[in-house]
Amino acid sequence: MAEVIGAPAAQVKSIFVYPIKSCRGISVSQAPITSTGFRWDRQWLVVNSKGRAYTQRVEPKLALVEVALPTEAFSEGWEPNNDSYLVIRAPGMDPLNIPLSNPSVVSDGVSVWEWSGSALDEGAEAAMWFSTHLGKPSRLVRFSEGIAHPVVLSRFSSSICYSYEITDVTISLS
Repeated sequence: MAEVIGAPAAQVKSIFVYPIKSCRGISVSQAPITSTGFRWDRQWLVVNSKGRAYTQRVEPKLALVEVALPTEAFSEGWEPNNDSYLVIRAPGMDPLNIPLSNPSVVSDGVSVWEWSGSALDEGAEAAMWFSTHLGKPSRLVRFSEGIAHPVVLSRFSSSICYSYEITDVTISLS
């Protein structure tokens, strides 16, 4: 088969974004990029009573947690308003709505792999929801654009970088 010069070798039709680390992802056709990767990707994290991140390896029930964001949340320039929510569902649980506006309570001592630092706590209702679902004390925390948080560069690498800046780029997948 002849190669067409200048033609793309492959096209991506969609990509998965995982708003809550270790929970189900969302397939999107476009995603704005920030300095930490795709917007909304792994912005939330479920932690234990000591602030240590849960993963599916130790909490397989996280794989049952489905999340949804407004479709427009993946459009360039979109900002959340008071009616914008991350909706969280799991079998046997009532849906949980988490406002996309940043919470104000900072939780120190959050850790993911070798990284530790601060995150924003999503409050008592989210803590109760995840504690009930997992059957043990849990909290939902969120990384904020103003708080340095980890970006794992490779699944098999221990390299972690810390990011503060936001870039103004969108990748449209088609």
